[in-house]
Amino acid sequence: MASESTAADPREEHPSEGFPDQEQDQPGLTAAMVPAPDHGEESYRGSGKLTGRRALITGGDSGIGRAVAIAFAREGADVAIAYMPEEQDDADSTLTSVRDAGATGAGFAGDLRDEAFATSIVDETVSALGGLDILVLNAAYQKDRESLEQLETAEFDRVFRTNLYAMIFTARAAMPHLNPGASIIVTSSVQAFNPSPGLIDYAMTKAAQVAFVKALAEELGPKGIRVNAVVPGPIWTPLIPATGWDADRLATFGQDTPLGRAGQPSELAGAYVYLASDDASFVSGAVLPVTGGKPL
Repeated sequence: MASESTAADPREEHPSEGFPDQEQDQPGLTAAMVPAPDHGEESYRGSGKLTGRRALITGGDSGIGRAVAIAFAREGADVAIAYMPEEQDDADSTLTSVRDAGATGAGFAGDLRDEAFATSIVDETVSALGGLDILVLNAAYQKDRESLEQLETAEFDRVFRTNLYAMIFTARAAMPHLNPGASIIVTSSVQAFNPSPGLIDYAMTKAAQVAFVKALAEELGPKGIRVNAVVPGPIWTPLIPATGWDADRLATFGQDTPLGRAGQPSELAGAYVYLASDDASFVSGAVLPVTGGKPL
């Protein structure tokens, strides 16, 4: 008779019920979220996969960015994060977790839509950490849209400047500092492949990010630099209560995945560690879905 499996049931790793009605202004903050998201603070165990590496994570204060920062630090990397000034409390919490792991942590507050700031964080990371080996382009903005007809130009511009322009600014500035073995990881979205009408502008930017990753992987492969994307599905981060969805939408958030629930930021961290590590030495131009089973 076969022994009972010790593998966890992925449907039950985190609560499967919906989320209570709540609303935040952009950018959302972790402290106001109910329930609190899991970033791996208690669960992530490192094994030295990134020892000696230096990482910069945009949007590293909360959500997926915080989970990645914690995982990278526990894997032996020093970590710098960029974040909005309004997110200082979240950034402080993330940097405390990084430093508690024995890693050097650095934080840079500003608006990535500003080319000067989005560029300067690269030089500041190199100065603070002594170099740059991993660049995680994770910062993003989304908002629920009633219709294309009512999409204001200022909002459209904010989405594109946050999700695309800032990504280009920071990646371009990083190029002279990246040596063979370096890794660039972009946070795209399942919206790139299955766009929702209410997130039309956000989905457009996420599809463009996939094209960016594939093209840049071809350019940088001959230099020994890998470029990949992680594609999250519905993940419980501060971006969600700040999107502008009503109570019904929050109550069902993530329940349309085959696993029947939304994901937690902690469930993304391993994908970024893998892509940043030597375990993925032959992986470039890849689009890695972490979607609870939603197909791309």
